[in-house]
Amino acid sequence: MKFKNKAMLITYADSLGKNLKDLKFVLDTYFKDAISGVHILPFFSSSADRGFAPMTYKEVDKDFGNWEDINNIAKDYYLMYDYMINHISASSEYFKDFKENKENSQYKDLFIRYNKFWDNEEDQKQDLEKVYKRKPRDPFIEIEFKDGTKEKLWCTFDEEQVDLNIKSNTTKKFNKENLTFLANNGASIIRLDAFAYATKKRGTNCFFIEPDVYNILDECKEILEKNNVEILPEIHEHYTIQLKLEEKDYWVYDFVLPMLLLYTLYSGKNERLINWLKICPRKQFTTLDTHDGIGVVDVKDILTDEEIEFTKEYLFD
Repeated sequence: MKFKNKAMLITYADSLGKNLKDLKFVLDTYFKDAISGVHILPFFSSSADRGFAPMTYKEVDKDFGNWEDINNIAKDYYLMYDYMINHISASSEYFKDFKENKENSQYKDLFIRYNKFWDNEEDQKQDLEKVYKRKPRDPFIEIEFKDGTKEKLWCTFDEEQVDLNIKSNTTKKFNKENLTFLANNGASIIRLDAFAYATKKRGTNCFFIEPDVYNILDECKEILEKNNVEILPEIHEHYTIQLKLEEKDYWVYDFVLPMLLLYTLYSGKNERLINWLKICPRKQFTTLDTHDGIGVVDVKDILTDEEIEFTKEYLFD
């Protein structure tokens, strides 16, 4: 994929108008000479988190439009789609089938079941203390099956976002089918949302586990490269992780730049910015802001703790 030397606009499907047709009009009328690509944040049918709890990747939320609208935009702009490789909606047909049929469900191996992940409760308790958590709770939900039995399933984020068992053949088939579908429907780049959380391994913090994380990326790359579609792993963490991804020839985000640029403007000092421009990844998407806001963890050791606090005081004053 050859990206034109213009900016990429990041937007929700409903942010620049009421629906995708309005978005196309606004893009063509006001942005066509300024941008060449558009990252349309999740436009799929979803049950929570403004699109990041997808029920399916094969349907456009009817409030936004349909695949014809998406493909019309793709004719004039290269498009980035999100793929939530770590989880799927608890309201999806896959999860509902599992709750209904349990061991007889064709999707039973799509999810991470605590009683199959750990051998005993003591190992489970010790390992959970090591897990990198996004919520102030252990990463699970308890579900009740139709037969009345209950089980714990891995759930990193919201209870509507149930984690997928990335190592199972069922999930591998699920990923191949959906990534191929997106590649055939206008995608030029697939952004792998929260991909570092997908690496679940006993005895670890279950976050960016090497080499497992590269196996996941390589599998996605192999699926998409026949359609000339790139992947962009999304991760907010220490900048050295971005450098590792670049070494593997993957695109990365420059999440350091927003906070660093603000520090430079507020302090009037450019040494930190100059140093970053010397050492930063070259195969990257430069960004000044995202839907997640401005990251702080990304500038650890690029700015000192004192410089980070100095910048935060300006931001939140």
